[in-house]
Amino acid sequence: MLFRPDNHNKEFTKTYIWATILGGGAVYFLAAYGLDLRMVDLRFLFIVALTLFVSSRIVIKIPQFSSHISVSDTFIFLTLLLYGGEAAILMASTEALISSSRFCRKSILVPFNWGCAALSTCITVCALRFFFGDVAKLSTSPLSARFVSAMALMALIQYGANSGIVATCGALQAKKPIWQTWKKHYLWTSITYFAGASAAAVIAKLIQEFGFYALVITIPIIAIVFFTYRTYLKNIEASVAQAEQAERHVAELSHYIAEQERIREQFSQIEKLSALGELASGVAHDFNNTLAGILGRAQLIQRTNDPEKIMRGLNIIIKTAEDGAKTVKRIQDFARQRRDHDFEPVSIDQILLDVSEITRPRWKDRAEASNIQISLDLQIRSKAKVMGDESELREVLVNMVFNAVDAMPDGGQLTLAAYDIDESVVIMVADTGSGMAPEVKSRIFDPFFTTKGKAGMGLGLAVSFGIIRRHEGSVKVDSEVNMGTKFMISLPKAEVTEEANLPEVELAKAQPVETNSANTPRVFSENQPKILVVDDEEPVRELLRDLLEHDGCRVYLAPGSREALGLLEVHQFDGIFTDVGMPGMSGWELAHAIRQRNTTIPIAVVTGWGEAVGSDEQKEAGVDWVIAKPFHAEKISEIAREITRQREVAVKRAAMAIVAA
Repeated sequence: MLFRPDNHNKEFTKTYIWATILGGGAVYFLAAYGLDLRMVDLRFLFIVALTLFVSSRIVIKIPQFSSHISVSDTFIFLTLLLYGGEAAILMASTEALISSSRFCRKSILVPFNWGCAALSTCITVCALRFFFGDVAKLSTSPLSARFVSAMALMALIQYGANSGIVATCGALQAKKPIWQTWKKHYLWTSITYFAGASAAAVIAKLIQEFGFYALVITIPIIAIVFFTYRTYLKNIEASVAQAEQAERHVAELSHYIAEQERIREQFSQIEKLSALGELASGVAHDFNNTLAGILGRAQLIQRTNDPEKIMRGLNIIIKTAEDGAKTVKRIQDFARQRRDHDFEPVSIDQILLDVSEITRPRWKDRAEASNIQISLDLQIRSKAKVMGDESELREVLVNMVFNAVDAMPDGGQLTLAAYDIDESVVIMVADTGSGMAPEVKSRIFDPFFTTKGKAGMGLGLAVSFGIIRRHEGSVKVDSEVNMGTKFMISLPKAEVTEEANLPEVELAKAQPVETNSANTPRVFSENQPKILVVDDEEPVRELLRDLLEHDGCRVYLAPGSREALGLLEVHQFDGIFTDVGMPGMSGWELAHAIRQRNTTIPIAVVTGWGEAVGSDEQKEAGVDWVIAKPFHAEKISEIAREITRQREVAVKRAAMAIVAA
């Protein structure tokens, strides 16, 4: 075993190296002095040639350390068995000198390896002589347990002495414990020594049995040893290369992960700033809707002197403004966790009914417009009340319903349920959509976290979570990929006395019930145009009725297409306003059915997708106007005036036809 350090030697290491050189030199010259020249023959010279010029070129580099193993140990052991210890010491040290001179860059290391080989072989020779006497006589003795024990001891002592001397030098140079260095880098090299001792024993016995010519027979054995060592070398080098490559990959991966973490933090800040901009845009959108409702009602009030209509319009404006104020309040709640509890008793059943109606355009109308079927399963099994803010709780459920609809792009079932558990009421919003992976589920309530890309701001569920906590409630989420999602909100029941409920009951009894039957229009003059309004949303029907009545029209209301077709059998209308997304028959289908009966009656379609409706689709349905929601009162008035004008023209034409007849 040869040693070659890569780093600068320390003083103590130099002292150790020189001690090895001096000790090895003394052993070498003593061996040369004690060598019996009469033992030198052709066989000895042949073994010397194989050792110094062939086997010395076959070395194995120790992985991750600057040391080498020479396969010449086989011939050194053979020399020891055939020619005694002095010849083996001279052979080993000379071979080490020649081998190390080819790869050692520092001249001091060549004599170190020479001295190391001399010392380790001397120790082996002394050990064998101590236990077994004359070493040269071992090869002439019969094969026995004593011979096998001698071979094992020879390999063990040579391995321990050689690796121990080199490992000590390496440990001193690397400033590491000797045992740790030896165990890590040299323990596995023992196989080379035991293989060399076994091969030397076999060759020695063959020479004893067949004479000098048996040495030729050992050449295949030597070749096998050579190729075995070379294959072993390649495997070791490949393993070391893979290990080093793996270490580099680990280091690069660690650096990459650290860099990605840094970039992620930067992008997180950028995304938060971007989300704030989107939040401002969303708030502007909500306020535009609020202002549109206020503006439309205010314009309608300007056109009437009816105190009842003015009062009703003002009440709607006040309610719309209050909803806008609550939107601001929710934003403030997100910016700072508000702790004031301005709560009132809220009926859970009414909240669910309101949410089902508020979200109907999303889960029904818009879905049907995209040819998607989403059914609502409303399960109200609780009449309990909770102390809370009705608008906030409604906002939470609306947001969850919208998320559920987004999770069902191909349709499915939406469930809204409420039931009692002990002193709590549980509200469940469930869908049969795409579900969530565990890593997404764990972050859904984090601010600015969204799976909708640019379409989402990541604030809906974060605000909802804050609202639920402010109501002293909790929320649980069950979700699996492709198995749907279930939100369960638990709120404490309110302790409401009967006296607290009484004013509400009395107020409900005192309110007049307005009948908006499809076949019960208000009483107007026969000379006014008759308009049919078809919409499944009562607030929209009422608004259109008020606007059209203000322009002097007689208005009939129908909550659906089938009711509208029934009225067309009884009445002759001058114009029709219809919604698109309605149960049973859509507005487009109703327009087709009307055109089959009457090709001239004016038809106006009122839809939330007005801007997305193409001219070809409008022409195919025979529709005269497409009105986008939210609409301006002036637009409705303009169409009403056009319908009135067309009616007057038709009446004049009919009168002229009668006179002509």
